[in-house]
Amino acid sequence: MKRCLPVFAALAVSLTSGASAPALKAIEPDKMTKAGTSSIVLAGGCFWGMQGIFEHMKGVTNTVVGYAGGARETAHYDMVADRNTGHAEAIKITWDPAKVTYSELLKVYFLAAHDPTTLNRQHYDEGPEYRSAIFYDDDGQKNAAEAYIRELDAAHQFKHPIVTQVVPLRGAFYPAESEHQHFLDRNPTQGYIANIDIPLLKGFMARFPEFYTKEIK
Repeated sequence: MKRCLPVFAALAVSLTSGASAPALKAIEPDKMTKAGTSSIVLAGGCFWGMQGIFEHMKGVTNTVVGYAGGARETAHYDMVADRNTGHAEAIKITWDPAKVTYSELLKVYFLAAHDPTTLNRQHYDEGPEYRSAIFYDDDGQKNAAEAYIRELDAAHQFKHPIVTQVVPLRGAFYPAESEHQHFLDRNPTQGYIANIDIPLLKGFMARFPEFYTKEIK
């Protein structure tokens, strides 16, 4: 189970009071995508909470939690917990570009799903496996992510600078064990979920009601 003390999540404390998310002016990778779906791998702390948000986002067609950044042979929960595998707990998000844009995914990622200003830490989870990272598939995703980070920093969206890594995926995403998939929806009263991830989900619902859906993906 999670290696941390249960505390109440409060992403809002990292946000500048009253700040609103700037519009993304950079290129939308979706416009270069052929008919069908797009995917991205994001890391930002415990993958239970990340999936708990994005599996309820309109336009998202599938979510899988797993490991990114390390080798296949070390892509196991207990090994990643040792903090020397190079892996981050991550989520692969597949979405329909006709229903939601890449910039909208980034907006939820930065402003509702995690705190992008804490290095190798989310809440009381500490270690490189909890780092904030965008594992991009192509230069379009890379450029858009980097441009959005610059805009957020320039707008002083957060009290501290963003430390999110923007790094190539190179196909290195490995699905986590079955017991970790859709953990929030299967275990809503579990201590970590109730104290950390449910408040994050409620924050997402309150801040971005236009993106929320009850459907689980």
